[in-house]
Amino acid sequence: MAARPVLLYDGDCGFCTASVRFIDRWIPTSARIVPYQRADLAALGVTAARARREVLWVDRAGRVSGAAQAVARLLTDAGGLWRVPGLVLRVPPIRWIALGVYRFVSAHRDRMPGGTPACALPPGRAPGTGEG
Repeated sequence: MAARPVLLYDGDCGFCTASVRFIDRWIPTSARIVPYQRADLAALGVTAARARREVLWVDRAGRVSGAAQAVARLLTDAGGLWRVPGLVLRVPPIRWIALGVYRFVSAHRDRMPGGTPACALPPGRAPGTGEG
């Protein structure tokens, strides 16, 4: 069991890094926020393929949530007013809509604010699949 949850993100992606800076500044999470490239993925029970594909939340018990549900868990963990959208994002049909939005943003992250050509996903990588 981990002392703190972990949020894994793509440290090579400018959009992802800008998003993490926003989280650091505005969202009071208890999680350790780590680029997947610097994390012990095996110890976290995560494959590199999945970490490349989506943002991941690994809770204290080792359960892994990906894509929009990782964001929902982050917001729920933050508490306060952040908890409300975190809980809403976990309920169908909002959960399904959030996954669609996540997939769209992830697929176009190279064109988002802070994004660079290095942020582009390899062809055939469907973001948000394998959500936990």
